[in-house]
Amino acid sequence: MSRPEPAAERLTGLRQRLRGLAYGGDYNPEQWPAAVWREDVRLMGEAGVNLVTVGVWSWGLLEPRPGHYEFGWLDEVLDLLAEAGVGVDLATPTAAPPSWLAHEHPETLPVDGEGRQIAFGSRCHYCLSSPVFRHYAARITERLAERYAAHPALAMWHIGNEYTGFGCHCPVSVAHFRRWLADRYGAVDALNDAWGTAFWGQRYDSFDHIGTPAARSRLVSGPNPGQLLDFQRFCDAAALECYTAERDIVRRYSAELPVTTNFMGSFKHLDYWRWAAEEDVVSLDIYAGPRDPEGQLFTAYNFDLMRSLRGGKPWLMLESATGNNLTDGRNYARPAGQLRARSLQAVARGADSVMFFQWRASRAGAERYHSAMVPHGGTRTRTWHEVTALGRDVSRLGDLAGGSADAAEVAVVWDWENWWALEGPDHPANDLHFTDQVLDHYRPLWNANIPVDFVRPHTDLSGYRLVVVPNLYLVDDDGADNITGYVRAGGHLLMSYFSGIVDPYDRVRPGGHPGAFRDVLGLDVDEFAPLPPGETCGLDHDGEAGTATDWQDVIHLSGAEALAVYNDGALKGRPAAARHRFGAGTATYLGTSPDRETMHRLVLDCATVSGASPVLATAEGVEAVRRRSADGTDHLFLLNHTSDEVSVDPRSVLCRPVDLLDADTPTPVTGPLRLPPFGAAVLREASRGEH
Repeated sequence: MSRPEPAAERLTGLRQRLRGLAYGGDYNPEQWPAAVWREDVRLMGEAGVNLVTVGVWSWGLLEPRPGHYEFGWLDEVLDLLAEAGVGVDLATPTAAPPSWLAHEHPETLPVDGEGRQIAFGSRCHYCLSSPVFRHYAARITERLAERYAAHPALAMWHIGNEYTGFGCHCPVSVAHFRRWLADRYGAVDALNDAWGTAFWGQRYDSFDHIGTPAARSRLVSGPNPGQLLDFQRFCDAAALECYTAERDIVRRYSAELPVTTNFMGSFKHLDYWRWAAEEDVVSLDIYAGPRDPEGQLFTAYNFDLMRSLRGGKPWLMLESATGNNLTDGRNYARPAGQLRARSLQAVARGADSVMFFQWRASRAGAERYHSAMVPHGGTRTRTWHEVTALGRDVSRLGDLAGGSADAAEVAVVWDWENWWALEGPDHPANDLHFTDQVLDHYRPLWNANIPVDFVRPHTDLSGYRLVVVPNLYLVDDDGADNITGYVRAGGHLLMSYFSGIVDPYDRVRPGGHPGAFRDVLGLDVDEFAPLPPGETCGLDHDGEAGTATDWQDVIHLSGAEALAVYNDGALKGRPAAARHRFGAGTATYLGTSPDRETMHRLVLDCATVSGASPVLATAEGVEAVRRRSADGTDHLFLLNHTSDEVSVDPRSVLCRPVDLLDADTPTPVTGPLRLPPFGAAVLREASRGEH
């Protein structure tokens, strides 16, 4: 029998230690006097907490002066947690360098595209390329690793915090960028060709002549798109270097423990496909607004994305909000029950943890009005009662730890480099937003309870019935060939406009649009015809009237057949969407942004043609998700994201279901379930003796 990969072994050890799913949050004891620590640990036991993240913002306390360390307070905290059986996700504190570093080495502070140096006083105030910052970050990481590697509380390592990939323009970063470009291109003439510097006479004679992209305000006209794209790649690579340097240090001391860093979901500036390959488990911080009418859609697609980054393996939700958060202009309270529904949604979509920022609400600092597991009002509050009840729910679902999400029959192509290029400057429309386009395609599938994976253009697509490709503006030849080959072999494709247009250097592909996909789509786009903001155009699809907004392609069919046509305007009678039989499969092309009802019909029509099926038909706003435990037992999550009571009958998809959340003893379900507003149920097939 082959030996499991190291990451799998490390995570098995974590699950065995926690005896199920992780429950807890960020614990910042340094904000509180020592007298509070014992009360915190006692309350953690009451809430069912078994894992806390410690030390994220502690560098200045652990090393108050260069080379002078004060670990006594952290020793005491970890000892208390170990005594209580609470595991620690110990952070390297490098997301917030201390004031002495900024004072003694101001060159470690980053410089923005306007040439302004970022000041100390917030967080993440460091230049990714600075050898001075990297030296001190490695030193504090080494001290932590050697001191706590054998501590009984230590359960895993948490490197940094929410890396941003902030693009620094200081002289050190400029030199680093030049070295990165030299490694990438080898010769400056290759760079000139890739960036198209013959235009506007931008040719470079040496890598030493190249700088970082200046802010638009410092240029007479537009920047070079190839330079911008490569700078984004460089910033991502520089941030990843910082992460892997610290990861490698802690791994030397704790090779058996998992290592992670917390992602921010659909965050633009870091290519999480690359990052996920460098950590043992994907971790997520997620903050959906309590009053966002599509907050549950936002969380669902982020959860699916995180699960997909490591091929469907379980992931960790390390931060979320028990109630209000500071991402909105108004700090709204969370409706009763929504905390439970959103938390269980994460578990349903593959999370092995439910964790929050933070354990105890702060009295001072920028996030003092951010919600917490222990609010300012303490244990008498609704939030605390919901937190303790949720802890019991999470405990009841412990057998899901290490299990898998339901196999998806639909894949959505997601590529960060495409995102960077799509939202670059000087396009036919400069208000295209990648995540909005993805959500437009994902929304109908989520509403229909059709499971979705996210994939790269190069992923093996043969296991999917339908592949959805929103605005794949940038694609290399291998990715385009992979998608084309998938259709030729019998797959079904849905692709939207402005796809296949440029190569990996952001150069327009020759031969006309849609470039890499003209053959598989069976059409040509003669012209891009974006609509003015707010203007619409009528269209007909399948006998139903709809509207088009934002964008129109002037489509010439060369094998494809029209699915929808414009019924007014300059393109009246011309195709708005088309379908092409190609090889053994079909390719559907959407040349505009239709209204939601039309989009819903188009996407679900493609799903029907492909044979993709839903988990369970439910009322709008009621989510049905299947997850399997490690032993293969199906669990059906039913989540009511509405403020109304709803009825759901799960018996068509589960035999003799029992509700794991209804009581400590699973309760048989003998008829339709009534879910209250923001209510939830988790069902599994009854085992012998439960019916």
